[in-house]
Amino acid sequence: MELRVDRERCIGAGMCVLTAPDVFDQDNADGRVLPLSATPAPEWAAAVREAVEMCPSGALTLVSRD
Repeated sequence: MELRVDRERCIGAGMCVLTAPDVFDQDNADGRVLPLSATPAPEWAAAVREAVEMCPSGALTLVSRD
């Protein structure tokens, strides 16, 4: 799975950071999402999917690598 982040679309709600803190962080300057990895470890797959679903701005997308 590949994670794509649209920082321009992000509103800084922080749901992703709360849901998957090992995968996401927030920029101290503007509060927008900072991905820690474009290809999260398999053990974080469920949390990343949840973060994508919970993102209020739709700034997160998962792309299958199948």
